[in-house]
Amino acid sequence: MPRSTPGTPFTEWLREHAVPLAHLDPEAPLDDLAPLRDLIGDARVVAIGEHSHFIEEFALLRRRLLRFLVERCGFTVLAFEYGFSEGVPLDAWARGEGTEEDLATHLATAIPVGLTEPLQWVRRHNRTAVSSPVRFAGVDIPAAGGSLLPALAPVTDYLRRVDPETVPAVETAMKIAASFAGGSAAVAAPAWARLPAAEQDALTATFARQLVRFRALEPLYATQGDRHDYDLALHRLEGACHGDYTFRAMAGLFAGDGLTADTSARDAYMARSVLWHLEHLDPGARVVLVAHNAHIQTTPISFDGQLTGLPMGQHLQRALGDDYFALGLTSVTGVTADMRRDEKAPFGFTLDDMVLEAPELGSVEASFADAGSGLGIADLRRHARRRPTAPTAFGCRVPTCVPLSSMPSTPY
Repeated sequence: MPRSTPGTPFTEWLREHAVPLAHLDPEAPLDDLAPLRDLIGDARVVAIGEHSHFIEEFALLRRRLLRFLVERCGFTVLAFEYGFSEGVPLDAWARGEGTEEDLATHLATAIPVGLTEPLQWVRRHNRTAVSSPVRFAGVDIPAAGGSLLPALAPVTDYLRRVDPETVPAVETAMKIAASFAGGSAAVAAPAWARLPAAEQDALTATFARQLVRFRALEPLYATQGDRHDYDLALHRLEGACHGDYTFRAMAGLFAGDGLTADTSARDAYMARSVLWHLEHLDPGARVVLVAHNAHIQTTPISFDGQLTGLPMGQHLQRALGDDYFALGLTSVTGVTADMRRDEKAPFGFTLDDMVLEAPELGSVEASFADAGSGLGIADLRRHARRRPTAPTAFGCRVPTCVPLSSMPSTPY
């Protein structure tokens, strides 16, 4: 691909203002990250992205950033692109419940996206924390779109206590959901598309009816048990609803006849999950949110000129304003992970090494490469305020995609 022209104003600005980082060692001193404190200010949610999953260098840098934000800036929650419902037992584990070996059991069916090491660090940190423990929070739809069961099973248990009349209908929905469950949306969405239309519609109708009943009978449900249990069950049910919608959206996307921006349901739920945690944790909670760059950006996602989705970051910026800060990670050399769909693979895809081509003309990556910045950070908002016609990144204007790290990358 063509490269940007060396010596452009943005390239020269990066040469002057990009802050170099010393290393990627998660256990090494954190002093080189000190400029981040001024960049994030008082934001309650700092989202850390990555341009591809399964990249070792991104995982190492995220672990350094997590340490810095917890140890130097007082952040109290690690939120991850991981199922909201499945995150509940992981929070208990991170706070010291169970044994070290239990983590492998909890994550046995999860896509390996670099969650193990951060959770282990949080658990170690909490053993000696002088203040409140760092919490863990999942934010995604069940199994990241792979199965509805992680949300439906605890919802059914809740209904057995507060509304047993509705349990048979939900159990029927669970049987249908079990028939197409997989390790990810790459498996589940095509399997859902092969269901008889009557079963597809029965799922949607059951969830819609149950969700209306949950809200209509809130006073009754709340008096039958703990208020937090009601809120938790309701959000789990909403996750199942958004997951069900996402199956339809993904099937339409794969078939080429989907509605505009129809995949937005997942990101809307992820954003609502972040807000749910902020509402239910301590009033001063500050969240480190880990997800793909495409989820944390604050403007719509388009491919080939077609609006594809409204990302989580857009919803969070609308709700939180300056309390939301997006920290995108990207690279300019090395290899990346190409996720090739394969329904026979454990998670519905195989990983192939793909050599990164030269950055595209006008991209932030091209400017980093031409500036020779190496591993570093830059607050692109400062350049945008100085020069409104700055380049774009990830399909959005620079002010919404800050800052970026430039590094070689290798898949796990």
